[in-house]
Amino acid sequence: RCAVCSAFVDIAEPLTFAEAHMDVLLDRIRTRYGVAVDAVPVRVSLRETFTAAGQGHGKVAKQSGGHGQFASCDIEVQPLPSGSGFEFVDGTVGGTIARNFVASIEKGVRHQLEQGLIAGYPVVDLRITLTDGKAHSFDSSDQAFQHAGSLALQDAAANTATTMLEPIDHVTITVSDEYVGSIMSDLSIRRAHVSGSEAVGVGRTRIDADVPQLELTRYAVDLRSIAHGTATFTRDYVRHDPMPPQVVKRVLTEPTS
Repeated sequence: RCAVCSAFVDIAEPLTFAEAHMDVLLDRIRTRYGVAVDAVPVRVSLRETFTAAGQGHGKVAKQSGGHGQFASCDIEVQPLPSGSGFEFVDGTVGGTIARNFVASIEKGVRHQLEQGLIAGYPVVDLRITLTDGKAHSFDSSDQAFQHAGSLALQDAAANTATTMLEPIDHVTITVSDEYVGSIMSDLSIRRAHVSGSEAVGVGRTRIDADVPQLELTRYAVDLRSIAHGTATFTRDYVRHDPMPPQVVKRVLTEPTS
């Protein structure tokens, strides 16, 4: 049943959503059944991180009659090894900030990490240490300290080196020997690191490479064209690596829709 017009649609051949057939399938839905389709580009799971230690300050001070809003905090950021996730450390001494407001700052920081600092992707592999802060006996609140924590992280990012991380897939390609050279040339264009190749039968070669996912969004279609349908491949996620500056620039200038 069509989700748009509620009509029953009988398609004799089985539907497959393999990448190589997606464009044909979408065109068929538009022309044969009159259903408008919006195709959304694949969103690769990029990440953001800090590449150097730094500091940030966040302050909220608003007064408009009655209860105002006041909160101030200072943080230090330190990059962690890949895969470490996020750590929050309360480094304040002497009860500078009430415990409940420390929790508010952490909540604000975590929210900002989810929203991103460069291009809207989650921030990972980072230790944040709360070093100092100030509160007001009347005007401080949970919301004010959440906002201050978020502002402190933004301030640290504005004054410290940051970068983006891209997911890397291990790709195994099996192809006819006559197309090995073409496959290798294409992999080099895709910023791949080829780890090896070996014969896997008469006239067939297996190639192993680590390739950024950004370069694989239409690989099934491209591989079919390059190897004239003689190749197959598998892919598995292995890690996130820092993106080259030119790729970061490209991602930042591309439309996100």
